[in-house]
Amino acid sequence: MTIRAVVKGVGHYLPERVVPNAEFEKTIDTSDEWIRSRSGIERRHFAAEGQTTSDLAARAAGAALANAGLTVDDIDAIVVATSTADLTFPSAATMVQARLGMTRGFAYDVQAVCAGFVYALANANALIVSGQVRRALVIGAETFSRLMDWTDRGTCVLFGDGAGALVLEAHDGSGTPADRGILSVDLNSDGRHRDILYVDGGVSTGTTGHLRMQGKEVFRHAVEKLAETAHTALEKIGLSGEDVDWIVPHQANIRIIEATAKRMQVPMDRVVVTVQDHGNTSAASIPLALSVGVTRGQIKPGDLVVTEAIGGGLAWGSVVLRW
Repeated sequence: MTIRAVVKGVGHYLPERVVPNAEFEKTIDTSDEWIRSRSGIERRHFAAEGQTTSDLAARAAGAALANAGLTVDDIDAIVVATSTADLTFPSAATMVQARLGMTRGFAYDVQAVCAGFVYALANANALIVSGQVRRALVIGAETFSRLMDWTDRGTCVLFGDGAGALVLEAHDGSGTPADRGILSVDLNSDGRHRDILYVDGGVSTGTTGHLRMQGKEVFRHAVEKLAETAHTALEKIGLSGEDVDWIVPHQANIRIIEATAKRMQVPMDRVVVTVQDHGNTSAASIPLALSVGVTRGQIKPGDLVVTEAIGGGLAWGSVVLRW
């Protein structure tokens, strides 16, 4: 038998404050039409003053546990994907662990920016497949509003805050693509492209910094690399785009999403799109979209789902799973 990491539950949380595009017209040279036409974004959520990444993560985790019909006592490990942890240390994951009242197992963060949740899923899958844990809580959570340069109209309108979570559970499978659970993973990075998407600060520089991005270069790399990693992950299990029920991509830009789907030969009616409501929530975007896709009734048990993301580093990758 083959051990598979099967999705047992899913949930998400969004801060109460909703920020429509029109709000930016008051402070920078932009417009609702300009933002929509270039990104597909209509609104996003911003965390309240004093509301941290671990706050959002814990709320999403609670929703995922409730959806799974489990309690924190059933969880062996927590993996949080984030680039905006509350503190330099300890990890956001241990803060979530404490908030949930979990006093067993272990918790840690994964940092791969917008690709973070894919990396976190890969980590949790390895823990389950190796037999180290039976159930893992995998969370993507961000407060990217805290990294924005509010004078840079090319970036500050694109990002939002939020969190999403999955509960993964070990199940016996047959070792075929018909199994439920994570079927294949493909991870990549190339540090030569650091300067096209980064934050110009950090602990060793003594500043928090702001997000900087070369939009055209990011677009070019994203379309090429996202389609490639998705194809690679599918090929590992002998499948192709024709077998995919849903692509759940990183929600950065509708044009990237459309171009990637076209390269994969998957029609847009089989792509879960939430970017219009949430903006780019970095590591939170895929679990948010998965949770919304389930809530909408799009993603159903047995569906073949491909998730793919790219972020600063550059780091990118994909996960193929059967719901």
